[in-house]
This record gives sequence, structure tokens and C-alpha cells, in this order.
Amino acid sequence: MNLLLISNSTNFGEPYLAWATNQIEYFCEKTGVNAKTNIVFVPFAGVNIGGKAYPASYDAYENRVKTVFEKLGFVNFHSIHTFDNKIEAVRKAECIIVGGGNTFHLVAELHKYKLVDVIHERAKAGIPYIGWSAGSNIACPTLCTTNDMPIVEPESFKALNLIPFQINPHYLDPHPEIDKMIKHGGETRQDRLNEFLAVNQKTKVVGLREATSLWVTGDKMMLKGGKKMIVFEYNKEAVEIEPGSDVSYLLK
Repeated sequence: MNLLLISNSTNFGEPYLAWATNQIEYFCEKTGVNAKTNIVFVPFAGVNIGGKAYPASYDAYENRVKTVFEKLGFVNFHSIHTFDNKIEAVRKAECIIVGGGNTFHLVAELHKYKLVDVIHERAKAGIPYIGWSAGSNIACPTLCTTNDMPIVEPESFKALNLIPFQINPHYLDPHPEIDKMIKHGGETRQDRLNEFLAVNQKTKVVGLREATSLWVTGDKMMLKGGKKMIVFEYNKEAVEIEPGSDVSYLLK
């Protein structure tokens, strides 16, 4: 497989996908994606893009992402929502990109159009897959470690199952002094992930902080970006992983 799983699209105060552009460009270069490559974009997580509500938001989302990729020289770019036969479009795709947004809506639409298995098959066959936020979350077995509100009910929580562990994109560390100051009474992100682990005790969860990504090439996986990631397992101390580390063990 060739997967680029990005935590977030935009850092505060920066243009869209700006921080990730170099990673995307390098990933595409190494995986043979070029101006002629048939790129299929999945916008289904974007339910409120450019001030437009679903489904008009899909057009706005396509234009937003397409603008970035065209500047990089990737001009053969098409959104899956514009195809009548979406399954065939994925089968013919030479690169699949899945944008972020609401993971529940993304998964609901993938099941609605019967795309889960065909995207799984194409990615497992080696065509490049790029996802950020929700698009990274769905590379996991399920969507269960998303941060998103369940605004729709998918047919199933089953996701693409390209990797054997779960990702929590946009992972935030707890700041007890701030929580105390504002009298926050709810659970931290880590609390929520520990709840998941309590009922999924054999599953590992990766907290993927902002401006980081996982790059999977075959049976190898590297942590990219400038921040550590954190690995959670049931009834074990969380482990911090340095950027640039080989984390292939998580694929086993």
C-alpha cells in the first residue's frame, strides 16, 4: 500500500493545506502521481464548505482542494460526487484523496454508494491514497475514534480497514491548569480514548497531533512532521513516539 494519512488540513492562520503541501508533493513524486494521473477526490465529509450546505458543499469542496492540487501540477482531478457510476470511477482511479470534515457523514455516504469495499481493494492493490482528518480516520477498521458529532447514522461504523489500529486525528493533550481555570467538567480526549480501549482491549489507538502524518509504504510506516505522536493501549502507559520514527510495528 501507499498511504499518506494526515492529521489536519490547516494550521491556524495558514492557507488551506499549506503545512501539508510539501508532504503531499513528495508523496506523489515517490508514488508516481503526475499531471496525467487520474485522481478521484471524495468530498463526502464536507457538509458545510464555503457557506454551502450539503450537497452543494461538495462542489465547493472539490474546488477548494482542486485549486491546491492544480497548483502542484495535478490537473486530472475529479470529485466522486460528479460521477453517475461511482464504483466504476473508483475502479478507474489511479489515486484516491479523501478530505476531512464530518466522519459520520463521510462513512454514511461511502456505505450508501457501496464504496467501502472498492476503495479498500484499490488501496490494497497499491494505488496512492491520501487522507486528512476524517480521511485518515476512515483508513482504520472503524470510525469509532473520530472526534466528530454523529450528525447522521451510517449503515455501519465499518471503515476502510487499511491499517489494523485506530487513529484519533487532531489529538489534543489535556491541560489541567486551563481545565481547572475554566472549570471544565467533561472528559478529556484521552479519557474518551480510554473509554474506547476499555471495550476494545486488543486495539491500539494513535493520537495524531496537528501537523503530523503517517506514511505507509508496503509494510513500512513512518511518522512525518514536527511533533510526537502518542500510542494508547488498554491498561498500559501511553507511549510518545518521536517524529521521523519508524512505526512499522503498528501495522502488525
